[in-house]
Amino acid sequence: MTDSVILKKRGQAFWITINRPDKRNAINGDVVAGIAKGYRDAHDDRDVRVIVLTGAGDKAFCAGADLQNSGAAFAMDFARPNVDYADLLRLSQIATKPSIARVGGVCMAGGMGLLCMTDMAVAADHVMFGLPEVKVGVFPMQVLSLLQSIAPRRLVNEWALTGEPFDAKAAQAAGLLNYVVPSSELDAKVDWLIGRITDKSPTAIRRGKYAMHAIASMSFDESIAYTESQIALLAMTEDAREGLKAFAEKRKPVWPGK
Repeated sequence: MTDSVILKKRGQAFWITINRPDKRNAINGDVVAGIAKGYRDAHDDRDVRVIVLTGAGDKAFCAGADLQNSGAAFAMDFARPNVDYADLLRLSQIATKPSIARVGGVCMAGGMGLLCMTDMAVAADHVMFGLPEVKVGVFPMQVLSLLQSIAPRRLVNEWALTGEPFDAKAAQAAGLLNYVVPSSELDAKVDWLIGRITDKSPTAIRRGKYAMHAIASMSFDESIAYTESQIALLAMTEDAREGLKAFAEKRKPVWPGK
């Protein structure tokens, strides 16, 4: 592993930082491998409650694929039905620990996929977003797999077909961002959101994220039947018992995480 991605545990948060500020944190093989390792390491550590994905510096969150070596960026082994970037997006969707994107700079192309693979996102108000792939003769194929379930279809059409950028206010209105704040308040807002997660039941969050992924492609009838069984199972956990007991005793719960 190179220094293209920095992995660091801060309290109960696991920070994954793309560390190529001189390349606007562009994606290459090392970046994909580093983020994937971060997700796995975070899930292997029982003390970790939330993942934060960000980019080094204040210029870019991630500007997409590294086009300085376009042959490598779009080189494919056609014997393989899957590619590493797509596998990273798959990994993010089966994750059972919540994730936050901290967006302090430009977010374009493949960087939009990294944004969409997280559960929540906070951005600085100056940040620009976009899907400029058509300008270089390609298309945001894999990004669409996640983006189409977040943003309205008409907007996704415009972004992908025109390649024109849009600002943080438009990104928030489209559902891509939870919060837009001045740059000076970005870290404080991320810390606030981390705090809102880490004081809640890790078991409820873990099982809840698993269920949310499972029901995403179900019909209502399938979903309601599945979630009936899931709430029954959740009620039998130690966290549920502690939460109900703490509520009755009017105190803060001490989560066993079981």
